[in-house]
Amino acid sequence: MEREQAFELEATQAALDEAPEEIVLEPLADYPQIDLRGSGEPWEKRRAAGKRLREAVPHQAHAVLDLPEDRPDPVSLIEAAHEGRQAHLIPLRVARMASSPFAFLRGAAPVMAWDLARSPNSEIGVVMNGDAHIANFGLFGTPQRDVVLDLNDFDEVTVGPWEWDLKRLVASIEIAGRDDGTAPGERRAGVLAAVGGYQHTMTELAPQGSLDVWYQATRADQLAISGIDIDDHSQEVVLKAVAKAKKRHNRSLLERIGERRVDGGWRFRDDPPILTPVSEEVREGVITGLEHYAETLPRERRFMLSRYHVVDVAHRVVGVGSVGTRAYVALLCGNSDQDALFLQVKEAVRPANAPYLPGMPEPYASHEGERVIYGQRLLQAVGDPLLGWTSIDGRPFYVRQMKNMKGDIPVSCLRGEPLRYFSWAYGALLARAHARTGDAAAIGGYCGRDGNTDLKEALADWARAYGDRNEADYERFRAAIGEGRLEAADDPHF
Repeated sequence: MEREQAFELEATQAALDEAPEEIVLEPLADYPQIDLRGSGEPWEKRRAAGKRLREAVPHQAHAVLDLPEDRPDPVSLIEAAHEGRQAHLIPLRVARMASSPFAFLRGAAPVMAWDLARSPNSEIGVVMNGDAHIANFGLFGTPQRDVVLDLNDFDEVTVGPWEWDLKRLVASIEIAGRDDGTAPGERRAGVLAAVGGYQHTMTELAPQGSLDVWYQATRADQLAISGIDIDDHSQEVVLKAVAKAKKRHNRSLLERIGERRVDGGWRFRDDPPILTPVSEEVREGVITGLEHYAETLPRERRFMLSRYHVVDVAHRVVGVGSVGTRAYVALLCGNSDQDALFLQVKEAVRPANAPYLPGMPEPYASHEGERVIYGQRLLQAVGDPLLGWTSIDGRPFYVRQMKNMKGDIPVSCLRGEPLRYFSWAYGALLARAHARTGDAAAIGGYCGRDGNTDLKEALADWARAYGDRNEADYERFRAAIGEGRLEAADDPHF
């Protein structure tokens, strides 16, 4: 083992001596520029180039949350994000954000984006999720009806520094732990595990073939996250979540949110303010939008969709940060009225990080719905076969299946060993997503192996500091409600 490590050190030093910094791969190029004739630099040289970047931005630079004195009022940033949303739902969004510091973090992506834009980064870009907090990892069904664990929300996807995703993840572990009364040492252990999972996985992926990286998926009922063994308590959490997800399918959803009309057909059951009927004009607009959405599907899936027809359309409030955007759900029936298909038609808005980053290349930057779907297809190991996009009344939307074998790992379960295990797993899944579009070798070289504690400790310090900053912003947000600057509605559903 010592001889192998010595050999690796010699090889790394040799690569460092030869590696120019500019060999780091770009995360995404304008479609469809592909050169299949020229060979790229070997991964050892790219890893060495990434390691050299530590000289300009050492790991310790990430430990400090040094925000300028002219930092804008966080409430003002949140109010600006309300522009263009449905005004009658903004008080509901405010209420959900005010429920806890972690809920506030979820809805305050524009605030964190401003802060991250003032932080150091390694200048290695990826297609980033943009909102990789712990509640945005979850379970969903594959076309083969397996249940996998992966990232599952892509509204904020864009091209940017890999650190921004990892910092949002570790901040969410710290802040959710505070909400749950988790001890400081235990919260720090969770953050260290998340960074360790990211480092370990990126190191493993660096020398692998690109096809091998793209084929990797994590079945939730057979969790085998490299670098950590699943404990009995975490295994129990997973099995319960998987069993629950398997019960969520189109037939069960029809029974839960649908009801028979007088003529025997189906309609959505009213459940205001979460599920509400729409006007005939909106209904027709959504159906037309779905017809155009079908054109974004592969031909064989378009053929399958042609065997369905829309039975009803409703407006459905979702999440925390998304409240106020236009989000519809369409009920379609096919071979019989028990052959149900639910499609979510959700408005896609400009991502929170957009003011500070170049963004996605064309043509994906010109339609926010296409940006979301393209990003999801890039980052998820296995995706929804019915992903697509459309426009309704000049607004961009994306379309996906609703609640089909979808589930989550409850944040309330993340204490003790499950906190450490799932934090490691989420860090590993994030690394795998980044490796699909970024330069795994360069990122791995910059991060170092998971035995390298410098980056772990630095991000643990940063997460604690951001937890303090988030609490102060949350209190300012609550004060704005008390002062009458913001209106908060009652929300018995959240």
